Amino acid sequence: MRAIIILFLCFSVFMLSGCAGFSKKDRQMSSPGLLEPQVTLKFNDIPVPAGFKLIPQDSYSFESAGVRVGLLKYKGKANPIQVINFYKEQMSMYSWSLLNVIEYGQCILNFEREQESCIVNMLANGKSITLTISVGPKSQYQKKTTNKPVK
Repeated sequence: MRAIIILFLCFSVFMLSGCAGFSKKDRQMSSPGLLEPQVTLKFNDIPVPAGFKLIPQDSYSFESAGVRVGLLKYKGKANPIQVINFYKEQMSMYSWSLLNVIEYGQCILNFEREQESCIVNMLANGKSITLTISVGPKSQYQKKTTNKPVK
């Protein structure tokens, strides 16, 4: 009886360690259609799908006194629809509101929040996707109306 219990415990430990041994790639393949965000981000509130690499020579960012401006270019491989769904889902988690999506040869997603706007431009070329993420302050221009009488 004792040998059966020990054998059962060893088998249980072996099975549980096997489940934990699945790689990230295996988990992604088992749930197609879902992309995961990268762990380290250039801007901590603008996600980028895992596997996309920053193109430093085509990117810049500037932050000062609560204002930030940036144009970040990434390249990676994914299904374009997965990338669109990734941004629709992930950006709302960071309090970004989707304004519109424009699709014609490329895809442009426009987001905004309090004082900023963010544009995600996706260009698919075969299996490769180039993402250009632009972020900056909203325009402070507000149309002023006056109620002056017409002469």
